[in-house]
Amino acid sequence: MIYYGNETKKAIENFPISGLKPHWEYIKTAVLIKKAAAMVNFQLGQLDKLKKEAIIKVCDEILSGNFNDQFVVDPYQAGAGTSHNMNVNEVIANRANEILKKSDIIHPNDDVNMSQSTNDVIPTAIRISCLFVLPKLFKLLKESSILFSQKSKQFKNIIKSGRTHLQDALPITLGQEFSAYAKALENNAQRIKKSSLNLLKIGIGGTAVGTGINTNPKYHKLMVKELSKLTNLSLKSSGNLFESMQNTSDFLDLSGSLRILAQTLIRIGNDLRLLSSGPKTGFWS
Repeated sequence: MIYYGNETKKAIENFPISGLKPHWEYIKTAVLIKKAAAMVNFQLGQLDKLKKEAIIKVCDEILSGNFNDQFVVDPYQAGAGTSHNMNVNEVIANRANEILKKSDIIHPNDDVNMSQSTNDVIPTAIRISCLFVLPKLFKLLKESSILFSQKSKQFKNIIKSGRTHLQDALPITLGQEFSAYAKALENNAQRIKKSSLNLLKIGIGGTAVGTGINTNPKYHKLMVKELSKLTNLSLKSSGNLFESMQNTSDFLDLSGSLRILAQTLIRIGNDLRLLSSGPKTGFWS
């Protein structure tokens, strides 16, 4: 059974780029936004109870792990994520109509995407999905840092040559080198955590350009509140929805901190490779 519609089919044809499918956390977050929107639109009298309950039921089905094979648009796509947004809208609408045993009660745009735009849905989904996956990274960094600290104590009496530009420089213990690796990973984790805090500021409700056109004046505030409950995150308003529709600086900030981590890991890997290059202090030839 195929639940996505024509917009998704067109996207499959238009963007056969990587062959990858969307990350589960990204799908999950987009569905949480649709669920929150249905709840808020019902509270504001914009969506009737029948449609609200059907949309929420489908969202819960998806969040339980069903219909994952229906999200098929390549992550590398044009249009600021419109195709992914429509993929989610169509799956929810068509499955909801199946539940209601009707073909046209719930519309993917008018009902599932009510009070929304790709321009506020996708940035919000990116922010929240990043916040969902980062704890796994922090856990791995902490474990690695602890392991390096343990090794630094184990290797505290092993003296080796410290190198500068691949040349022997001054003596250093292997334990001292490993203590630096532990501290480097700790610093990287702190840097990433600091840059991730700005992701809590969301602009959902700004719709296309930040004016919130076609939404109730209370919609934005209620969406922040509802999404905070659904995600268990301390989300807050971005404060300026116009800026939220235009600016990707928070993503770039996080990306930069992740690139620093990548460089740190490359450096540590290269150090360990050099350490294994010879029986004493030089390269084995």
